[in-house]
Amino acid sequence: MLVIEGAGRWTAPAGAANDWVEQLRTPDLSVGTYCIPAGGLDDQSPHTEDEIYVVTAGRARIVTPDGGAEVGPGSVIFVPAGEEHRFVEVTEDLALLVVFGPAYGSRAPVRRAE
Repeated sequence: MLVIEGAGRWTAPAGAANDWVEQLRTPDLSVGTYCIPAGGLDDQSPHTEDEIYVVTAGRARIVTPDGGAEVGPGSVIFVPAGEEHRFVEVTEDLALLVVFGPAYGSRAPVRRAE
């Protein structure tokens, strides 16, 4: 057992548009915290792993090619591997507990046949 102190807690990004901190990593999953300040920019790219976000603080809108949704504390969002997604209209400092399966960055990018 391991208690992950501070996971999902708001931390102001130090001179950056947003902040990602990985707090646990095993071969099968990783857990971290992603923070975007109010009015901030989410500049992430699609991931090669499935992802779950749990909003622990703040408000924003998440958008994907299939649509968008308002999110706030308690919202749980599943994003499948490879899906474009972005948090926009961040109206309150946004803190997200993030779970990747398998661990973040552990899958090689999918190469398309040309």
